[in-house]
Amino acid sequence: MNARITSDTLRSKLTPDQIARAREVAETAGMPLLSALVEQSQSSKEAVLAALSSTLRIPLVPQQKLADLSPDFSKLPFTEAVARLCLPVRHKDRTVAIVADPLQPGLLHWLEHKLDGSYQLALCDDEALRERLSALEEGRRAIDGLLPQGEGKKRGEVVEVITLASIAEESGQAVKLVNSTLYDALKSGASDIHIESDPEGLCVKYRVDGVLLTISRVAGVELAEQAISRLKVISELDIAERRVPQDGRFKAFILEREVDFRVSIMPSIHGEDAVLRVLDKQAVASQMDGLTLESLGLDLATRKLIRELANEPYGMLLVTGPTGSGKTTTLYAALAEVNHGDEKIITIEDPVEYQLQGILQIPVNEKKGLTFARGLRSVLRHDPDKIMVGEIRDPETAQIAVQAALTGHLVLSTVHANSVFDVISRFLHMEVDPYSLVSALNGVLGQRLVRRVCPKCAEPYRPDSQLLLASRIQPSWLPRFKFRMGKGCTECRNTGYKGRIAIAEVLQLNDTLRELILARAPMSEIKQAARRFGARPLREIALAAVARGETTLQEINRVTFVR
Repeated sequence: MNARITSDTLRSKLTPDQIARAREVAETAGMPLLSALVEQSQSSKEAVLAALSSTLRIPLVPQQKLADLSPDFSKLPFTEAVARLCLPVRHKDRTVAIVADPLQPGLLHWLEHKLDGSYQLALCDDEALRERLSALEEGRRAIDGLLPQGEGKKRGEVVEVITLASIAEESGQAVKLVNSTLYDALKSGASDIHIESDPEGLCVKYRVDGVLLTISRVAGVELAEQAISRLKVISELDIAERRVPQDGRFKAFILEREVDFRVSIMPSIHGEDAVLRVLDKQAVASQMDGLTLESLGLDLATRKLIRELANEPYGMLLVTGPTGSGKTTTLYAALAEVNHGDEKIITIEDPVEYQLQGILQIPVNEKKGLTFARGLRSVLRHDPDKIMVGEIRDPETAQIAVQAALTGHLVLSTVHANSVFDVISRFLHMEVDPYSLVSALNGVLGQRLVRRVCPKCAEPYRPDSQLLLASRIQPSWLPRFKFRMGKGCTECRNTGYKGRIAIAEVLQLNDTLRELILARAPMSEIKQAARRFGARPLREIALAAVARGETTLQEINRVTFVR
Protein backbone atom coordinates (compact mmCIF):
# COMPACT_ATOMS: atom_id res chain seq x y z
CA MET A 1 0.00 0.00 0.00
CA ASN A 2 1.24 3.49 -0.86
CA ALA A 3 2.38 5.32 2.30
CA ARG A 4 2.76 8.71 0.60
CA ILE A 5 0.52 11.39 2.05
CA THR A 6 -1.40 13.51 -0.48
CA SER A 7 -3.77 16.45 -0.26
CA ASP A 8 -6.63 14.10 -1.06
CA THR A 9 -5.60 11.92 1.88
CA LEU A 10 -5.65 14.89 4.25
CA ARG A 11 -9.18 15.73 3.20
CA SER A 12 -10.26 12.34 4.45
CA LYS A 13 -8.15 10.17 6.76
CA LEU A 14 -4.63 8.88 7.14
CA THR A 15 -3.95 5.18 6.63
CA PRO A 16 -2.11 3.06 9.21
CA ASP A 17 0.81 2.64 6.76
CA GLN A 18 1.12 6.39 6.29
CA ILE A 19 1.17 7.01 10.04
CA ALA A 20 3.65 4.15 10.57
CA ARG A 21 5.97 5.64 7.93
CA ALA A 22 5.76 9.06 9.56
CA ARG A 23 6.48 7.49 12.96
CA GLU A 24 9.60 5.81 11.52
CA VAL A 25 10.81 9.10 10.02
CA ALA A 26 10.10 10.93 13.29
CA GLU A 27 12.09 8.45 15.38
CA THR A 28 15.01 8.41 12.94
CA ALA A 29 15.21 12.19 12.62
CA GLY A 30 14.41 12.84 16.28
CA MET A 31 11.43 15.04 15.42
CA PRO A 32 7.79 15.10 16.61
CA LEU A 33 5.31 12.89 14.75
CA LEU A 34 3.33 15.94 13.68
CA SER A 35 6.42 17.50 12.06
CA ALA A 36 7.11 14.29 10.16
CA LEU A 37 3.53 14.17 8.88
CA VAL A 38 3.71 17.81 7.78
CA GLU A 39 7.05 17.19 6.05
CA GLN A 40 5.71 14.19 4.12
CA SER A 41 2.48 15.89 3.09
CA GLN A 42 3.97 19.32 2.41
CA SER A 43 0.74 20.67 3.81
CA SER A 44 -0.22 22.84 6.75
CA LYS A 45 -0.14 21.73 10.36
CA GLU A 46 -3.84 22.50 10.67
CA ALA A 47 -4.71 20.09 7.85
CA VAL A 48 -2.48 17.34 9.22
CA LEU A 49 -3.90 17.76 12.71
CA ALA A 50 -7.46 17.57 11.44
CA ALA A 51 -6.70 14.40 9.46
CA LEU A 52 -4.88 12.78 12.39
CA SER A 53 -7.73 13.68 14.73
CA SER A 54 -10.26 12.14 12.34
CA THR A 55 -8.18 9.01 11.75
CA LEU A 56 -7.53 8.27 15.42
CA ARG A 57 -10.94 9.54 16.54
CA ILE A 58 -9.30 11.82 19.09
CA PRO A 59 -10.85 15.26 19.76
CA LEU A 60 -8.80 18.21 18.48
CA VAL A 61 -8.24 21.08 20.93
CA PRO A 62 -7.90 24.44 19.13
CA GLN A 63 -4.69 26.28 19.91
CA GLN A 64 -6.53 29.41 21.07
CA LYS A 65 -8.45 27.44 23.72
CA LEU A 66 -5.39 26.08 25.53
CA ALA A 67 -4.97 29.20 27.65
CA ASP A 68 -8.52 28.83 29.00
CA LEU A 69 -7.97 25.30 30.30
CA SER A 70 -6.82 24.80 33.89
CA PRO A 71 -4.13 22.13 34.29
CA ASP A 72 -4.48 19.28 36.79
CA PHE A 73 -1.19 17.66 37.80
CA SER A 74 -2.66 15.87 40.84
CA LYS A 75 -2.16 12.41 39.30
CA LEU A 76 0.34 13.04 36.53
CA PRO A 77 3.64 14.33 37.96
CA PHE A 78 4.27 17.47 35.96
CA THR A 79 7.89 16.56 35.19
CA GLU A 80 6.72 13.37 33.46
CA ALA A 81 3.91 15.24 31.75
CA VAL A 82 6.29 17.87 30.40
CA ALA A 83 8.69 15.18 29.19
CA ARG A 84 5.85 13.57 27.22
CA LEU A 85 4.46 16.92 26.09
CA CYS A 86 1.17 16.20 27.82
CA LEU A 87 -1.18 18.73 29.41
CA PRO A 88 -3.66 17.08 31.81
CA VAL A 89 -6.89 18.99 32.46
CA ARG A 90 -9.97 18.02 34.45
CA HIS A 91 -13.29 17.61 32.69
CA LYS A 92 -16.30 16.40 34.67
CA ASP A 93 -15.23 13.17 36.41
CA ARG A 94 -12.17 12.31 34.35
CA THR A 95 -8.81 13.67 33.23
CA VAL A 96 -8.33 14.79 29.64
CA ALA A 97 -4.73 14.25 28.52
CA ILE A 98 -3.95 16.73 25.73
CA VAL A 99 -0.96 15.47 23.74
CA ALA A 100 0.90 16.34 20.57
CA ASP A 101 1.86 12.76 19.73
CA PRO A 102 -0.81 10.24 20.77
CA LEU A 103 1.23 7.39 19.27
CA GLN A 104 4.45 7.95 21.21
CA PRO A 105 5.82 4.70 22.68
CA GLY A 106 4.59 3.91 26.18
CA LEU A 107 2.13 6.83 26.35
CA LEU A 108 -1.05 4.79 26.75
CA HIS A 109 0.54 2.46 29.30
CA TRP A 110 1.79 5.47 31.27
CA LEU A 111 -1.63 7.15 31.26
CA GLU A 112 -3.38 3.90 32.14
CA HIS A 113 -1.08 3.38 35.11
CA LYS A 114 -1.24 6.95 36.40
CA LEU A 115 -4.94 7.61 35.83
CA ASP A 116 -6.38 4.17 36.62
CA GLY A 117 -7.95 3.98 33.18
CA SER A 118 -10.22 7.02 33.74
CA TYR A 119 -9.00 9.43 31.09
CA GLN A 120 -9.60 10.72 27.57
CA LEU A 121 -7.01 11.62 24.95
CA ALA A 122 -7.11 14.91 23.06
CA LEU A 123 -4.84 16.25 20.33
CA CYS A 124 -3.20 19.65 19.98
CA ASP A 125 -0.43 21.41 18.08
CA ASP A 126 2.98 20.58 19.59
CA GLU A 127 4.33 24.14 19.59
CA ALA A 128 1.16 25.52 21.17
CA LEU A 129 1.28 22.80 23.82
CA ARG A 130 4.92 23.52 24.60
CA GLU A 131 4.21 27.24 24.92
CA ARG A 132 1.26 26.58 27.24
CA LEU A 133 3.36 24.40 29.52
CA SER A 134 6.03 27.10 29.64
CA ALA A 135 3.46 29.79 30.36
CA LEU A 136 2.22 27.89 33.40
CA GLU A 137 5.35 28.99 35.21
CA GLU A 138 4.33 32.18 36.98
CA GLY A 139 6.71 35.10 36.79
CA ARG A 140 9.07 33.51 34.28
CA ARG A 141 9.29 36.82 32.46
CA ALA A 142 10.46 38.61 35.62
CA ILE A 143 13.06 36.13 36.85
CA ASP A 144 16.13 37.87 35.47
CA GLY A 145 15.17 41.15 37.10
CA LEU A 146 14.27 39.62 40.46
CA LEU A 147 17.27 37.37 41.05
CA PRO A 148 20.11 38.57 43.27
CA GLN A 149 22.95 40.08 41.27
CA GLY A 150 26.66 39.68 41.81
CA GLU A 151 29.62 37.58 40.88
CA GLY A 152 29.82 34.02 42.14
CA LYS A 153 27.50 32.33 44.58
CA LYS A 154 27.71 32.93 48.27
CA ARG A 155 26.37 30.42 50.78
CA GLY A 156 22.61 30.66 51.01
CA GLU A 157 22.11 32.50 47.70
CA VAL A 158 19.84 31.27 44.93
CA VAL A 159 21.39 28.28 43.15
CA GLU A 160 18.47 27.17 40.98
CA VAL A 161 15.82 28.94 38.93
CA ILE A 162 13.13 26.33 38.38
CA THR A 163 10.35 26.70 35.82
CA LEU A 164 8.33 24.26 33.78
CA ALA A 165 10.29 25.39 30.74
CA SER A 166 13.67 24.88 32.41
CA ILE A 167 12.63 21.40 33.53
CA ALA A 168 11.52 20.46 30.03
CA GLU A 169 14.77 21.73 28.53
CA GLU A 170 17.03 20.05 31.12
CA SER A 171 18.94 17.13 29.61
CA GLY A 172 20.36 15.63 32.82
CA GLN A 173 18.03 13.08 34.39
CA ALA A 174 19.18 13.71 37.96
CA VAL A 175 18.88 17.49 37.70
CA LYS A 176 15.45 17.15 36.06
CA LEU A 177 14.29 14.79 38.81
CA VAL A 178 15.48 17.06 41.63
CA ASN A 179 14.14 20.27 40.08
CA SER A 180 10.76 18.78 39.21
CA THR A 181 10.43 17.40 42.73
CA LEU A 182 11.16 20.81 44.28
CA TYR A 183 8.67 22.50 41.97
CA ASP A 184 5.92 19.95 42.53
CA ALA A 185 6.43 19.94 46.31
CA LEU A 186 6.04 23.70 46.50
CA LYS A 187 2.89 23.59 44.36
CA SER A 188 1.51 20.88 46.67
CA GLY A 189 2.13 22.87 49.85
CA ALA A 190 4.53 20.27 51.26
CA SER A 191 6.41 21.12 54.44
CA ASP A 192 9.04 18.39 53.89
CA ILE A 193 10.36 16.33 50.99
CA HIS A 194 11.63 12.80 51.66
CA ILE A 195 13.84 11.14 49.04
CA GLU A 196 14.41 7.56 50.16
CA SER A 197 16.79 5.11 48.51
CA ASP A 198 15.66 1.50 48.10
CA PRO A 199 16.99 -1.59 46.25
CA GLU A 200 15.22 -0.58 43.00
CA GLY A 201 15.97 3.17 43.00
CA LEU A 202 14.29 5.80 45.12
CA CYS A 203 10.90 6.79 46.52
CA VAL A 204 9.73 10.42 46.73
CA LYS A 205 7.37 11.42 49.54
CA TYR A 206 5.89 14.75 50.63
CA ARG A 207 4.67 15.69 54.08
CA VAL A 208 1.41 17.52 53.47
CA ASP A 209 -0.79 18.61 56.39
CA GLY A 210 1.46 16.63 58.71
CA VAL A 211 1.13 13.29 56.90
CA LEU A 212 3.62 11.60 54.58
CA LEU A 213 2.26 10.90 51.09
CA THR A 214 4.07 8.67 48.60
CA ILE A 215 4.28 10.68 45.38
CA SER A 216 6.37 8.58 43.00
CA ARG A 217 8.89 5.78 42.71
CA VAL A 218 11.87 6.15 40.39
CA ALA A 219 13.64 3.06 39.09
CA GLY A 220 17.42 2.97 38.81
CA VAL A 221 20.00 2.80 41.59
CA GLU A 222 22.45 4.90 39.58
CA LEU A 223 19.86 7.66 39.09
CA ALA A 224 19.09 7.60 42.82
CA GLU A 225 22.77 8.11 43.65
CA GLN A 226 23.02 10.93 41.11
CA ALA A 227 19.95 12.66 42.57
CA ILE A 228 21.43 12.57 46.09
CA SER A 229 24.74 13.85 44.72
CA ARG A 230 22.90 16.68 42.99
CA LEU A 231 21.33 17.70 46.29
CA LYS A 232 24.75 17.61 47.94
CA VAL A 233 26.24 19.83 45.24
CA ILE A 234 23.62 22.59 45.55
CA SER A 235 23.74 22.30 49.37
CA GLU A 236 27.56 22.59 49.33
CA LEU A 237 28.10 19.22 50.98
CA ASP A 238 30.82 16.60 50.43
CA ILE A 239 29.65 14.36 47.58
CA ALA A 240 32.41 11.83 48.30
CA GLU A 241 31.31 11.28 51.91
CA ARG A 242 28.58 8.63 52.12
CA ARG A 243 29.15 7.14 55.56
CA VAL A 244 28.15 9.94 57.94
CA PRO A 245 25.14 12.29 58.14
CA GLN A 246 25.46 15.75 56.56
CA ASP A 247 23.38 18.91 56.90
CA GLY A 248 23.19 21.80 54.46
CA ARG A 249 20.90 24.35 52.88
CA PHE A 250 20.20 26.15 49.62
CA LYS A 251 17.76 28.54 47.99
CA ALA A 252 15.80 28.16 44.79
CA PHE A 253 13.66 30.59 42.81
CA ILE A 254 10.30 28.89 42.21
CA LEU A 255 6.86 30.30 41.42
CA GLU A 256 8.14 33.89 41.42
CA ARG A 257 9.69 33.75 44.89
CA GLU A 258 12.77 32.64 46.77
CA VAL A 259 12.35 29.49 48.81
CA ASP A 260 14.78 28.17 51.44
CA PHE A 261 15.49 24.47 51.75
CA ARG A 262 17.18 22.83 54.75
CA VAL A 263 18.79 19.53 53.75
CA SER A 264 19.59 16.47 55.87
CA ILE A 265 21.50 13.59 54.24
CA MET A 266 21.51 10.28 56.10
CA PRO A 267 23.35 7.06 55.16
CA SER A 268 21.20 3.93 54.88
CA ILE A 269 21.66 0.28 53.93
CA HIS A 270 20.54 1.05 50.37
CA GLY A 271 22.62 4.21 49.87
CA GLU A 272 21.59 7.57 51.26
CA ASP A 273 18.29 9.25 52.13
CA ALA A 274 17.58 12.97 51.96
CA VAL A 275 14.99 15.05 53.80
CA LEU A 276 14.40 18.64 52.72
CA ARG A 277 12.50 21.08 54.94
CA VAL A 278 10.65 23.62 52.78
CA LEU A 279 10.77 27.15 54.22
CA ASP A 280 8.47 29.25 52.06
CA LYS A 281 8.47 32.66 53.74
CA GLN A 282 6.09 34.21 51.22
CA ALA A 283 3.49 31.52 51.84
CA VAL A 284 3.91 31.97 55.59
CA ALA A 285 3.52 35.74 55.23
CA SER A 286 0.27 35.30 53.31
CA GLN A 287 -1.02 32.96 56.03
CA MET A 288 -0.22 35.61 58.64
CA ASP A 289 -2.48 38.17 56.98
CA GLY A 290 -5.58 38.25 59.13
CA LEU A 291 -4.28 35.57 61.52
CA THR A 292 -6.77 35.11 64.35
CA LEU A 293 -7.70 32.36 66.76
CA GLU A 294 -10.79 31.75 64.60
CA SER A 295 -8.64 31.17 61.52
CA LEU A 296 -6.83 28.35 63.36
CA GLY A 297 -10.09 26.43 63.65
CA LEU A 298 -10.23 26.50 67.46
CA ASP A 299 -13.72 26.09 68.92
CA LEU A 300 -15.55 28.99 70.57
CA ALA A 301 -15.02 27.89 74.19
CA THR A 302 -11.28 27.37 73.67
CA ARG A 303 -10.89 30.74 71.95
CA LYS A 304 -12.63 32.45 74.86
CA LEU A 305 -10.25 30.89 77.41
CA ILE A 306 -7.14 31.74 75.37
CA ARG A 307 -8.26 35.36 75.01
CA GLU A 308 -8.81 35.60 78.77
CA LEU A 309 -5.34 34.23 79.47
CA ALA A 310 -3.68 36.43 76.82
CA ASN A 311 -5.32 39.56 78.26
CA GLU A 312 -4.09 38.99 81.81
CA PRO A 313 -1.90 41.87 83.04
CA TYR A 314 0.81 39.51 84.27
CA GLY A 315 1.56 35.84 84.77
CA MET A 316 2.48 33.04 82.40
CA LEU A 317 0.64 31.28 79.56
CA LEU A 318 2.29 28.14 78.23
CA VAL A 319 1.50 26.13 75.09
CA THR A 320 2.59 22.51 74.79
CA GLY A 321 2.40 19.90 72.07
CA PRO A 322 4.63 17.90 69.73
CA THR A 323 6.88 19.46 67.11
CA GLY A 324 4.83 20.88 64.26
CA SER A 325 1.58 21.18 66.23
CA GLY A 326 1.25 24.92 65.63
CA LYS A 327 2.23 26.13 69.10
CA THR A 328 4.06 29.24 67.90
CA THR A 329 1.28 30.07 65.42
CA THR A 330 -1.27 30.00 68.24
CA LEU A 331 0.86 32.34 70.34
CA TYR A 332 1.21 34.69 67.37
CA ALA A 333 -2.53 34.69 66.84
CA ALA A 334 -3.05 35.52 70.53
CA LEU A 335 -0.45 38.32 70.36
CA ALA A 336 -1.96 39.72 67.18
CA GLU A 337 -5.33 40.03 68.91
CA VAL A 338 -3.94 41.88 71.95
CA ASN A 339 -1.54 44.06 69.98
CA HIS A 340 -3.38 47.39 70.09
CA GLY A 341 -0.27 49.58 70.14
CA ASP A 342 -0.59 50.67 73.77
CA GLU A 343 1.76 48.00 75.17
CA LYS A 344 5.38 47.03 74.53
CA ILE A 345 5.47 43.49 73.17
CA ILE A 346 8.80 41.71 72.65
CA THR A 347 9.52 38.22 71.36
CA ILE A 348 12.67 36.08 71.56
CA GLU A 349 12.66 33.29 68.97
CA ASP A 350 14.85 30.67 67.36
CA PRO A 351 14.36 31.57 64.57
CA VAL A 352 11.83 34.36 64.01
CA GLU A 353 9.17 32.45 62.11
CA TYR A 354 6.69 35.24 61.29
CA GLN A 355 7.05 39.00 61.22
CA LEU A 356 4.44 40.93 63.20
CA GLN A 357 3.98 44.65 62.77
CA GLY A 358 4.48 46.75 65.89
CA ILE A 359 6.24 44.00 67.83
CA LEU A 360 9.97 43.87 68.61
CA GLN A 361 11.22 40.44 67.55
CA ILE A 362 14.68 39.22 68.55
CA PRO A 363 16.32 36.16 66.94
CA VAL A 364 18.39 33.88 69.16
CA ASN A 365 22.04 33.65 68.11
CA GLU A 366 23.79 30.86 70.00
CA LYS A 367 27.13 31.47 68.23
CA LYS A 368 27.19 35.06 69.44
CA GLY A 369 26.06 34.11 72.93
CA LEU A 370 22.48 35.35 72.59
CA THR A 371 20.57 32.47 74.17
CA PHE A 372 16.95 32.44 75.33
CA ALA A 373 18.08 33.03 78.91
CA ARG A 374 20.46 35.90 78.09
CA GLY A 375 17.97 37.48 75.72
CA LEU A 376 15.20 37.27 78.31
CA ARG A 377 17.38 38.99 80.92
CA SER A 378 18.08 41.83 78.49
CA VAL A 379 14.45 42.12 77.43
CA LEU A 380 13.38 42.71 81.03
CA ARG A 381 15.46 45.92 80.97
CA HIS A 382 13.67 47.07 77.79
CA ASP A 383 10.41 47.98 79.58
CA PRO A 384 8.16 45.26 78.11
CA ASP A 385 4.53 44.59 78.98
CA LYS A 386 4.22 41.24 77.23
CA ILE A 387 7.06 38.84 76.37
CA MET A 388 6.97 35.80 74.13
CA VAL A 389 9.78 33.27 74.55
CA GLY A 390 10.03 30.85 71.63
CA GLU A 391 10.70 27.86 73.85
CA ILE A 392 11.55 27.14 77.47
CA ARG A 393 13.93 24.19 77.38
CA ASP A 394 16.48 24.69 80.18
CA PRO A 395 16.37 25.50 83.91
CA GLU A 396 17.88 28.99 83.55
CA THR A 397 15.30 30.15 81.02
CA ALA A 398 12.48 28.57 83.04
CA GLN A 399 13.50 30.37 86.23
CA ILE A 400 13.90 33.75 84.53
CA ALA A 401 10.52 33.37 82.78
CA VAL A 402 8.80 32.59 86.08
CA GLN A 403 10.44 35.58 87.77
CA ALA A 404 9.40 37.82 84.87
CA ALA A 405 5.82 36.62 85.25
CA LEU A 406 5.94 37.36 88.99
CA THR A 407 7.22 40.90 88.49
CA GLY A 408 4.38 42.34 86.44
CA HIS A 409 4.93 40.94 82.95
CA LEU A 410 2.80 38.59 80.90
CA VAL A 411 5.02 35.80 79.59
CA LEU A 412 3.92 33.53 76.76
CA SER A 413 5.99 30.54 75.74
CA THR A 414 6.06 26.96 74.48
CA VAL A 415 7.37 23.90 76.26
CA HIS A 416 7.66 20.29 75.19
CA ALA A 417 5.47 17.96 77.25
CA ASN A 418 2.88 15.27 76.54
CA SER A 419 -0.07 17.06 78.17
CA VAL A 420 -1.03 20.21 80.04
CA PHE A 421 -0.51 18.40 83.35
CA ASP A 422 2.94 17.13 82.35
CA VAL A 423 4.05 20.76 81.89
CA ILE A 424 3.92 21.25 85.64
CA SER A 425 6.10 18.18 86.23
CA ARG A 426 8.49 19.42 83.52
CA PHE A 427 9.02 22.75 85.31
CA LEU A 428 9.47 21.06 88.67
CA HIS A 429 12.03 18.77 87.04
CA MET A 430 13.89 21.92 85.88
CA GLU A 431 14.17 22.83 89.59
CA VAL A 432 11.74 25.75 89.48
CA ASP A 433 10.40 26.59 92.95
CA PRO A 434 6.88 25.05 93.16
CA TYR A 435 5.38 28.05 94.97
CA SER A 436 6.79 30.49 92.42
CA LEU A 437 5.55 28.31 89.56
CA VAL A 438 1.93 28.06 90.71
CA SER A 439 1.89 31.75 91.60
CA ALA A 440 3.12 32.74 88.13
CA LEU A 441 1.23 30.22 86.01
CA ASN A 442 -2.15 31.40 84.70
CA GLY A 443 -2.85 28.57 82.32
CA VAL A 444 -1.54 25.87 80.00
CA LEU A 445 -2.75 25.07 76.49
CA GLY A 446 -2.20 21.56 75.06
CA GLN A 447 -2.52 21.58 71.29
CA ARG A 448 -2.63 19.21 68.32
CA LEU A 449 -3.35 19.67 64.62
CA VAL A 450 -5.84 17.46 62.79
CA ARG A 451 -6.54 17.39 59.08
CA ARG A 452 -9.73 19.08 57.96
CA VAL A 453 -12.19 17.21 55.75
CA CYS A 454 -11.84 18.51 52.18
CA PRO A 455 -14.74 20.95 51.68
CA LYS A 456 -14.87 20.23 47.94
CA CYS A 457 -15.46 16.47 48.12
CA ALA A 458 -16.89 16.04 51.63
CA GLU A 459 -20.00 13.93 51.95
CA PRO A 460 -21.95 12.38 54.86
CA TYR A 461 -20.97 8.88 55.90
CA ARG A 462 -21.62 6.40 58.68
CA PRO A 463 -18.56 4.80 60.35
CA ASP A 464 -18.71 1.04 60.67
CA SER A 465 -19.32 -0.55 64.04
CA GLN A 466 -15.70 -1.65 64.38
CA LEU A 467 -14.41 1.93 64.02
CA LEU A 468 -17.04 3.22 66.45
CA LEU A 469 -16.04 0.57 68.99
CA ALA A 470 -12.31 1.29 68.55
CA SER A 471 -13.01 5.02 68.98
CA ARG A 472 -14.99 4.37 72.19
CA ILE A 473 -18.13 6.01 70.74
CA GLN A 474 -21.23 5.23 72.78
CA PRO A 475 -24.41 4.45 70.76
CA SER A 476 -26.26 7.17 72.67
CA TRP A 477 -23.82 9.78 71.29
CA LEU A 478 -24.55 9.06 67.62
CA PRO A 479 -27.52 11.43 67.15
CA ARG A 480 -25.35 14.46 67.84
CA PHE A 481 -22.60 13.44 65.39
CA LYS A 482 -22.51 14.83 61.86
CA PHE A 483 -20.03 12.41 60.30
CA ARG A 484 -18.40 13.65 57.09
CA MET A 485 -15.58 12.25 54.98
CA GLY A 486 -13.87 13.42 51.79
CA LYS A 487 -14.20 10.93 48.96
CA GLY A 488 -11.03 12.32 47.31
CA CYS A 489 -10.63 14.86 44.52
CA THR A 490 -7.96 16.83 42.66
CA GLU A 491 -8.17 19.63 45.24
CA CYS A 492 -6.97 17.32 48.05
CA ARG A 493 -4.77 14.97 45.97
CA ASN A 494 -7.37 12.26 46.58
CA THR A 495 -6.63 12.17 50.33
CA GLY A 496 -10.05 13.44 51.44
CA TYR A 497 -8.40 16.14 53.57
CA LYS A 498 -7.47 19.74 52.82
CA GLY A 499 -5.70 21.90 55.40
CA ARG A 500 -5.63 21.48 59.17
CA ILE A 501 -7.40 22.83 62.23
CA ALA A 502 -6.16 23.15 65.79
CA ILE A 503 -7.72 21.33 68.72
CA ALA A 504 -6.63 22.28 72.23
CA GLU A 505 -7.32 21.54 75.86
CA VAL A 506 -6.93 24.43 78.32
CA LEU A 507 -5.96 24.15 81.97
CA GLN A 508 -6.81 27.42 83.73
CA LEU A 509 -5.33 27.48 87.20
CA ASN A 510 -7.32 28.58 90.26
CA ASP A 511 -6.63 28.52 93.99
CA THR A 512 -7.84 24.93 94.45
CA LEU A 513 -5.62 23.58 91.70
CA ARG A 514 -2.66 25.58 92.99
CA GLU A 515 -3.11 24.11 96.47
CA LEU A 516 -3.28 20.58 95.07
CA ILE A 517 -0.07 21.12 93.08
CA LEU A 518 1.77 22.53 96.10
CA ALA A 519 0.56 19.62 98.21
CA ARG A 520 2.03 17.24 95.58
CA ALA A 521 -1.40 15.61 95.18
CA PRO A 522 -1.63 12.62 92.79
CA MET A 523 -2.05 13.65 89.16
CA SER A 524 -5.36 11.78 88.98
CA GLU A 525 -6.74 13.98 91.77
CA ILE A 526 -5.54 17.16 90.03
CA LYS A 527 -7.19 16.04 86.78
CA GLN A 528 -10.48 15.30 88.54
CA ALA A 529 -10.43 18.72 90.15
CA ALA A 530 -9.68 20.41 86.84
CA ARG A 531 -12.61 18.57 85.26
CA ARG A 532 -14.92 19.79 88.04
CA PHE A 533 -13.91 23.35 87.20
CA GLY A 534 -14.78 22.92 83.53
CA ALA A 535 -11.53 21.73 81.91
CA ARG A 536 -12.24 19.47 78.94
CA PRO A 537 -9.77 16.71 77.94
CA LEU A 538 -8.18 16.87 74.50
CA ARG A 539 -9.99 13.73 73.38
CA GLU A 540 -13.34 15.34 74.15
CA ILE A 541 -12.37 18.44 72.15
CA ALA A 542 -11.35 16.20 69.23
CA LEU A 543 -14.63 14.27 69.31
CA ALA A 544 -16.53 17.56 69.24
CA ALA A 545 -14.68 18.48 66.02
CA VAL A 546 -15.78 15.14 64.52
CA ALA A 547 -19.35 15.78 65.67
CA ARG A 548 -19.30 19.12 63.77
CA GLY A 549 -18.14 17.33 60.63
CA GLU A 550 -14.78 19.15 60.54
CA THR A 551 -12.58 16.05 60.73
CA THR A 552 -12.89 12.27 61.01
CA LEU A 553 -12.59 9.59 63.65
CA GLN A 554 -9.64 8.08 61.78
CA GLU A 555 -7.83 11.41 62.00
CA ILE A 556 -8.37 12.10 65.70
CA ASN A 557 -7.43 8.50 66.51
CA ARG A 558 -4.13 9.21 64.75
CA VAL A 559 -3.24 12.24 66.89
CA THR A 560 -4.96 11.69 70.25
CA PHE A 561 -5.10 8.84 72.74
CA VAL A 562 -8.28 6.74 72.60
CA ARG A 563 -9.27 6.61 76.26
